[in-house]
Amino acid sequence: MKRVLLFIATNIAIIAVLSISMSLLGLEDILDRQGVNLDLNALLIFAALFGFGGSAISLLISKWSAKRLTGVQVITQPRNATEQWLLQTVQRQARQAGIGMPEVSIYQSNDINAFATGANKNAALVAVSTGLLNRMTQDEAEAVLGHEISHIANGDMVTLALIQGVVNTFVIFLSRVIGFFVDRVIFKVERGYGPAFWITTIVAQIVLGILASTIVMWFSRQREYRADSGGARLAGRNKMIAALKRLQTQYETAELPDQLAAFGISGGRRSGLKKLFMSHPPLSERIDALERGA
Repeated sequence: MKRVLLFIATNIAIIAVLSISMSLLGLEDILDRQGVNLDLNALLIFAALFGFGGSAISLLISKWSAKRLTGVQVITQPRNATEQWLLQTVQRQARQAGIGMPEVSIYQSNDINAFATGANKNAALVAVSTGLLNRMTQDEAEAVLGHEISHIANGDMVTLALIQGVVNTFVIFLSRVIGFFVDRVIFKVERGYGPAFWITTIVAQIVLGILASTIVMWFSRQREYRADSGGARLAGRNKMIAALKRLQTQYETAELPDQLAAFGISGGRRSGLKKLFMSHPPLSERIDALERGA
């Protein structure tokens, strides 16, 4: 509940700060002199409602959608020694991390992967792939579980949703300001919205959205380092390093649905400019950070 209240309070604070900043800078007057008759405060509220609203809805249904996207089987009653070990390990780590017991589940995939999601750190979901259980040692799997428990304890799901909401708001707001400017100043449309507004707004939203996603992905990469450190504390540094090295040996790209890719233990391999859009740092850098004690 505290994180939900923080989410709401932060949204309101951002809107207030932006509104005050625009007033102090006289941005609306500047646009008026250019012939852009635009109510920036109303546009800002509209952008925030859609920007934060979409992000909040995605967060609230994250556990529900994850179950349906991956077809996880939630362990309610252990059927074998592996499931019993999974429940006991997650329970112990959750207690160490000071969070409520998450739901523990398994999903069918040959890839070595796991993820955690949920809007409430005391009612989250931890899922591991059958590939992870079959191809990792118990020590390595324990470290992966510690990594996912750390994501939950750190509140990464809420924080990532908040950052996504902020960038969504800016993208919606700025794309429409640019659209209005082009429509009124360049094409001299005096009433309503001309084709230039819609075309420019769509193009600007795509371009700004791509740029904004690099900010979200940068944060996502930083939280992976923190989760690795958390996994090292809960399971042991050597186990965490061994788990990441095991991930390096798999030749398949560890695929999760796009909605869950940022929450998996492995984010695949990319190079060049594509690294800016990676939700996870390269495994070699994560291993190096742990070996240096970062």
